[in-house]
Amino acid sequence: MNRKSILFASVSVIMLAMPEANAQKSGFSYNFYGSVRNDVFYSTRQNQTSEEGSFYLFPLDKKYDTAGKDINASGDLNLYNMRTRFGVNVTGPNIGSAKTSANVEMDFRGSGSNVGILRVRHAYFNLDWGTSSLLLGQTWHPLYGTVSPEILDINSGAPYNPDDRAPQIRYRYDNHGFMFTVTAAWQAQNKSTGPNGSSSEYLRKSGVPELFVGFDYHDQYFSAGIGAELMSLKFRDQSDLGYKVSERLTTISPEVHLRYKDSKMLFAAKSYLTSNMTMLNTLGGYGVSSVDARTGEMEYAPLRISHSWLNFAYGNQWRFNFLGGYAKNLGATKNVTSLVGTGTKIDQLASIVLGLSYNLSHFKFGAEYNWTTAWYGTPDAKARVKHTHSVDNHRLMLTTQYIF
Repeated sequence: MNRKSILFASVSVIMLAMPEANAQKSGFSYNFYGSVRNDVFYSTRQNQTSEEGSFYLFPLDKKYDTAGKDINASGDLNLYNMRTRFGVNVTGPNIGSAKTSANVEMDFRGSGSNVGILRVRHAYFNLDWGTSSLLLGQTWHPLYGTVSPEILDINSGAPYNPDDRAPQIRYRYDNHGFMFTVTAAWQAQNKSTGPNGSSSEYLRKSGVPELFVGFDYHDQYFSAGIGAELMSLKFRDQSDLGYKVSERLTTISPEVHLRYKDSKMLFAAKSYLTSNMTMLNTLGGYGVSSVDARTGEMEYAPLRISHSWLNFAYGNQWRFNFLGGYAKNLGATKNVTSLVGTGTKIDQLASIVLGLSYNLSHFKFGAEYNWTTAWYGTPDAKARVKHTHSVDNHRLMLTTQYIF
């Protein structure tokens, strides 16, 4: 059975099951939703991307052939529709005094190069006691949070804004505008980078999930808050010399955010100081800071990256959006070698994004322009990048979305 047959069969089973489930389960209500989305983009340069080029991060450095021509200075054009989605919101009977709800949402992103097959985006249930709630399942990563930029591109402001969904257990207390959140999260679709490439094994072997704590204040229009995430990774059990080792890299990544939103206008901003958050589609990584001469056991130090963005949007039927993003590599606190990560040769990264969309209740058409400059150079002993040169990319995206 080919890929299209599998996809058709999967969707057919889901659609046929919907009325049956609705008929059998008394006390439940279902709200089905989705969209058919097509995006076409053109970039003036080869870029660091994922998902068939649709998830854009930053332009690649100059790469010269034997005649001195830049191989990466060539355009890139594609049309994709794997961001077509459908989902269902469920409300059900109470469990004691807790209101129950659930959400399942899928798209056609697939995994790796296997695009065009179903992928779970969100899959969680929530217990709500009024001022407190408990969520279990997969939804937005806690560092993505409750404040994220509004743009047309599907990268949600990455690499300036962390973008990922993660399996998690989240407790939230929200009373009179003050909200406290604590989350234990694991890795699934996006994973940390290490000596064996991208893998969830580094977090699993550490025995400790990602831990996030956040404090927020919010009212009808305004919200502001702070948060921090602790992550501990274990890269190896055995050294190159054959000894059992207990190596661990533990990092803390704080963030601060604010947002104002009314019926027509949005203003939002966020700033992070991340350490080795490569699984969130951001810049970062780590290096080896020391090696035991007898056993080969290593110690590590993370690269510290400052990420910030500023977002503005205005309008209803015709809506304008602006995003300004900036990232700076602050290097490591110790001398390091053998750098591993994303964009470890980038000193600074800056983007300006301008978009305009026409919106109806069931249809959207939009155009967005992204100008990104990356400053590449050579890392010094503490992984701070020196002797830089700039590389630009201009990206134009057109999108249509039929919403149901």
